[in-house]
Amino acid sequence: MKLLLDSTTLAWQRKARGFAEDDLIPHEVEAELNDGRLPEAVSEKHRRRARELGFSAMDVPREHGGLALRNVDQVAVWEQLGRVTNALCWCFSEPHQWMFDACSDEQLQRYVLPLMKGDRKECYAITERESGSDVAIATTAQRDGENYVLNGEKWYVTSANLADYMFVQAVLEGGDHAGSDVLLFVDIDSPGVSFRRTPLFSHTFDHHHPEVLLENVRVPVANLVGQEGAGMAYTHSWFRRERLMIAARNCGAMARLIEEASDFAAQRKVGGERLADKQMVQAMLADSVTDWWAARLMTFEAAAAHDRGEDLKALHARCSIAKLYATEAAGRVADRAQQVFGGRGYMRENCAERFARELRVDRIWEGASEVQRLIIARALARRGLDNM
Repeated sequence: MKLLLDSTTLAWQRKARGFAEDDLIPHEVEAELNDGRLPEAVSEKHRRRARELGFSAMDVPREHGGLALRNVDQVAVWEQLGRVTNALCWCFSEPHQWMFDACSDEQLQRYVLPLMKGDRKECYAITERESGSDVAIATTAQRDGENYVLNGEKWYVTSANLADYMFVQAVLEGGDHAGSDVLLFVDIDSPGVSFRRTPLFSHTFDHHHPEVLLENVRVPVANLVGQEGAGMAYTHSWFRRERLMIAARNCGAMARLIEEASDFAAQRKVGGERLADKQMVQAMLADSVTDWWAARLMTFEAAAAHDRGEDLKALHARCSIAKLYATEAAGRVADRAQQVFGGRGYMRENCAERFARELRVDRIWEGASEVQRLIIARALARRGLDNM
């Protein structure tokens, strides 16, 4: 079952598939049994190889030394990297187009372009204790001369244990833009930044999700991203892209689950017959293929719509549609795959078991499935079906 992808996209697809299959997947079980960690020499090899392949430069404008790939090319890459468990494909940082629209030249040189070169690592401190499906920000930023003073607490700061700076979203106290949002670069070693605790989660990743305290953290005004009051717009741009790439990764995960479950069913004998010849198993595999194919069509079409430059609000809805369907479908596929594997599907050395844990969070972060449904329904009400 082939999508009509051009030769450029297919080349990126092959490149990412090779990296996933040859470099990352062989180390999954080792990572699973060692709290997500690999020997530093192996991790460094992965980071270096990802940069050599160009993955860290995909969304970077050419004038800054990047590749400026189309969205369909980037989705093709992340789809293949989604075949990998244990977040091993998170071995590189990736500057995004919105950063080049929002950041000053000094910020690009200091914070953004070093991501592409592997010299720095970022994380996003957006979510808070009272945040859920809504973005509820209580962290404050108060102007004091040439600094902002930050106070607050951030939750689920993914990769903070590996990062050296954060994008922090806060609400302004005082001044002309009081009550509006700001986005700031904050170095993790800044005085007043501390990790409150690091909760354990279902997945086995080396990328942790600590709770970060900000106590009278002084951040230079020069670290403000864009303008005061524009922080949420940049966060929305990040969410839109992340939702699309999450959908892509879930498509890759589904493909691997279907392949491994169908290969097992073809070899496993039950009652003298192949498991693959049992109609109930055939039904599970058929439903899984249908889920995968539908999710791919939605995801690649949403990427193509970005490349066509369609209306921004329509793109926002399309990313929600892709994320909603792909993540819900991937959960169904992982559950069916575990059932096909039987007891083997409950072993941590089996990718179906790992995917069952890892894919669950994709229905929650970057906007829960319920939020995506609200976005889609509002777009329908405001724009009508033909204009979504």
